[in-house]
Amino acid sequence: MSSCSCCEQSSKESQQVATITALLKIVSEESRLKILCILRAGDHCVCEIMEHLELSQSLISHHLKDLKDIDMVSDEKRGLYVYYSLTAKGKKVTDLLFELY
Repeated sequence: MSSCSCCEQSSKESQQVATITALLKIVSEESRLKILCILRAGDHCVCEIMEHLELSQSLISHHLKDLKDIDMVSDEKRGLYVYYSLTAKGKKVTDLLFELY
């Protein structure tokens, strides 16, 4: 039986599988997926995201940090507020996810 390179610890494919697994764990949470959907429409600050979701500011900030950690969103300080937007990777992933369904 031949070996699959995605199952070998040191292979590039194995690393990709681990990265994809981490990505799917993050985006599979409903609130984070809703945040991604909101950000598809453009930049938003936490207070604007709160208007769409029935979540606390701290929980939204936590979700945004998780999305930022996997390079799905970026942030930019504008005056008193921090605005979040999708990165190129975030746009690709959300387009793919929302295209599937």
